[in-house]
Amino acid sequence: MSTLLEVSGVSVSFDGFRAINNLSFQITKTEMRAIIGPNGAGKTTFMDIVTGKTKPDEGYILWGDKNISLLGMSEARIAREGIGRKFQKPTVFEDQTVQENLLMSLKNPRGPFRVLFYKPRPSDLERVEALAVEIGLSGELQRKSGELSHGQKQWLEIGMLLAQEPRLLLVDEPAAGMTPAEREHTTSILVEAAKTRAVVVVEHDMEFVRRLGCKVTVLHEGSVLAEGSLDHVTANQDVIDVYLGR
Repeated sequence: MSTLLEVSGVSVSFDGFRAINNLSFQITKTEMRAIIGPNGAGKTTFMDIVTGKTKPDEGYILWGDKNISLLGMSEARIAREGIGRKFQKPTVFEDQTVQENLLMSLKNPRGPFRVLFYKPRPSDLERVEALAVEIGLSGELQRKSGELSHGQKQWLEIGMLLAQEPRLLLVDEPAAGMTPAEREHTTSILVEAAKTRAVVVVEHDMEFVRRLGCKVTVLHEGSVLAEGSLDHVTANQDVIDVYLGR
């Protein structure tokens, strides 16, 4: 499989603390990857670096078929390159309907006039229908987003990211605060999305990671400690010592 994202020798320090320490790994074009590790292992900082929020002190990050460097690119430019990020707390426009949230997120030309005079085309409405089916909200399109449950808001936000057609989706703790049924549905949405793009999930919940059935990267003190299937990494003595044994 060809590489979509290559992180190589990346380090970053905050006030003398090394949050990321010579981190290197690769993500291929269509894969699901889970990133786990104790608090302070560098999971969020890794996502901050990939999305341009934090600049590393050294190393490089190469992206896409042409191996372009993401370093020095603005957050907006990185998003346009096809990297979408979902934070832990859902951020949807609560006064707008589910349909309006999804329409606003569609990947369309975005000049100031286009936004002011935006009229959805039939193809936009069809795309939103399809997205609503994908995230399990097709019966909720006319509901105000503020009325949705916590889990439904999370799905809507994933749908809003998918509407932008990202090639890489970074998802932070999607299972937090969900009911078992909601978590199961979240698993299906992410597994389906990973058939056509790369999906990287940062998660604490081992049961949720097991359901994803994917390769797992364990971070510790800003570096990769182990990598492989969940069974493989959880049998690793170093992983047991720093993470699971706590």
